[in-house]
Amino acid sequence: MEACSEEKKMITEPLLINKNPKGGIRTLPFIIANEAFERMASTGFMPNMILYLCREYNMKITEGTNVLFFWSAASNFLPILGAFLADSYVGRYAMIGFGCITCLLGMVLLWLTTIFPHARPLACDYTLRDSCESATGSQLMLLYLAFGLMSLGGGGIRSSSLAFGADQLEKGDGIKSKSEGALKSYFSWYYVSVSASSMVAVTFIVYIQDNLGWKVGFGIPAAIMLLSALCFFLASPFYVKSKANTSLLSGLIQVLVASYKNRHIKLSSPQAAEERYHHREGSVRLVPSENLRCLNKACIIKHPEQDLTPDGRASDPWSLCTVDQVEELKALIKVIPLWSTGIMIGVTLSQSSFPVLQASSMDRHVSRNFEIPAASFCIFTIITLTLWVGFYDRILLPLASKIKGKPCQLSLKQRMGIGLLFSTASMAAWAITETVRRRIAIDEGLSDDPRTVVQMSAMWLLPYLVLSGLAMAFNMIGQTEFYYSELPKSMSSIASALLGVGLSAASLVASLIMNSVDGITRSRGKQGWIPSNINKGHYDHYFWLLSALNMANFVYFLACCKAYGPCRVEVHKALDDADDMREE
Repeated sequence: MEACSEEKKMITEPLLINKNPKGGIRTLPFIIANEAFERMASTGFMPNMILYLCREYNMKITEGTNVLFFWSAASNFLPILGAFLADSYVGRYAMIGFGCITCLLGMVLLWLTTIFPHARPLACDYTLRDSCESATGSQLMLLYLAFGLMSLGGGGIRSSSLAFGADQLEKGDGIKSKSEGALKSYFSWYYVSVSASSMVAVTFIVYIQDNLGWKVGFGIPAAIMLLSALCFFLASPFYVKSKANTSLLSGLIQVLVASYKNRHIKLSSPQAAEERYHHREGSVRLVPSENLRCLNKACIIKHPEQDLTPDGRASDPWSLCTVDQVEELKALIKVIPLWSTGIMIGVTLSQSSFPVLQASSMDRHVSRNFEIPAASFCIFTIITLTLWVGFYDRILLPLASKIKGKPCQLSLKQRMGIGLLFSTASMAAWAITETVRRRIAIDEGLSDDPRTVVQMSAMWLLPYLVLSGLAMAFNMIGQTEFYYSELPKSMSSIASALLGVGLSAASLVASLIMNSVDGITRSRGKQGWIPSNINKGHYDHYFWLLSALNMANFVYFLACCKAYGPCRVEVHKALDDADDMREE
């Protein structure tokens, strides 16, 4: 009887403790829905925005494109800042909540610019663009405030959403929620939902904007964002809300500060190795590597009594760091040259305004009664990316491995290089398409009327769009895998952020290139390559220039690969192959 009562007590005790369990699988649908709806709403604004700025705010094409470049740069960079603040100060729940409210406010403000006529300059005939009234300072301030709030809010959500969901599984109550299978399933559903929401945005929402106008077309994304916020806050009582901890980014900055403070220390020769280094308890690496030796000064213990606390920690982490911190910074510095090669492909992919302008002047009919919206043509890039990833992973690699009789796949650097070549080819295809389109427009006497549709199918844009999708599939995914494989496991958050930082830098570089080209080609009263009238410019010359820059970037990439040396994956593969040869 005693044994039975004791067993009953052991079974019922956890139930008494966990009357209101936190986290677990039940919270994941709310987190996934929050991110998916936010991505759908944000993406729904982007494709047609160049048309809204040019037609409703009387902006020139270069001016409107610059606005979108800076908006894109902010949207890609702010998640990095959001992740730092969430990890170090406010926590992920508060960051996502702040992002939901801020993003919703920005979208409502943008929607209000379509409701109130005084929020925009007076309507103007497109053919009289030079005499059109420009937007006032207050009108532009309202517009830019809306963009800023949307970027800030999106940065808050995207920086923490994926990790916040993982927290629910890893730190939540219940055995099932902590299984590795549940975590993998969550990641899969997360990315599938984000991809699906983006596809809905560039088709359904763009179609509404084209056919029902800006008021309805901008109102629907705002309503979707409201739904996103509600999905997140409804499950608030059930979330695991982890407290903020020290950010890895802070640790990297500490290494720089500590190495500068200790710059007067003289390092002994590698053979002597007289220094005593500070390392974490249980760390495998006890001595720093010899590359970038100046950073080793950050982890040298000068005076043990002063530098260390009784439990072995650094008295001042801004003067003494661990060997692991130093090696993490070295690993990050090592990948920067190869990371910089991804900026140019980001420049290519950020030219999203110009395909919309081209497609809007071409025949987009797929049947007598239906035509594809100009801003929806980017769906072909997304479809190409999705189909190629599935084909490569599920068909091509298994087939190649079966033929060779052993695992077969392209190296990460090979995939990145192939992506750069596809990017170069995409710009060349785009330039050829624009050359043909412009010639037809001139032959049809449409030089002064860029809005009239020329007798040329918009499907001519498919080679550019498909090649862009392949460039993303090879280079962008290859970049992400490269950072994850080359950086220490403790730097996974930084590995996932590097691509976003590169895209942010690419938007700024794209703006610089476009402004330089426009300024140089407009000298001495010329029309220039990138005027507001697409039929009078030479956009094809601009695209050829980008193609040449992409080719030069590929050459730079080859030089960076040679300087970098073999990747970790390549080293492990070589060792495995050597072991197989010995066994044979």
